[in-house]
Amino acid sequence: MAAVLVGVFGVAGALLRFAADSWFAHHSTRRTVPGPGKDKLHWPWATLVVNVAGCFIIGISYGLTQRLALGPEWATGLATGLAGGLTTFSSWTTATVRLVSEARFGSAALNIAVNLVLGLGAAAAGIAFLP
Repeated sequence: MAAVLVGVFGVAGALLRFAADSWFAHHSTRRTVPGPGKDKLHWPWATLVVNVAGCFIIGISYGLTQRLALGPEWATGLATGLAGGLTTFSSWTTATVRLVSEARFGSAALNIAVNLVLGLGAAAAGIAFLP
């Protein structure tokens, strides 16, 4: 049962991730930052949003499943499936490396700090959300 829930929630998480990427791509007023020689890509907003949301989902999944007396397979489905399909460590690290390669060191450091601080805060908020 846990594998089925991980699969179903994983598909939902991946589709939500795709929707977030698409939304930011269509609503970004500036897709590139002008730079010498070539344009530089914009700040990775979609990655930040999905990673913070995923941290909240993982935090809340354990309290929610316990409060509703659901089995541990539901916590696994939500945390591993939904949050795992939604979040992206690889895109975050790649965006950070890209920012460094563009000599945007402050932006790279900010990307690391903001993801870490907001992610930890979201996880803590998710855990504290339900008693």
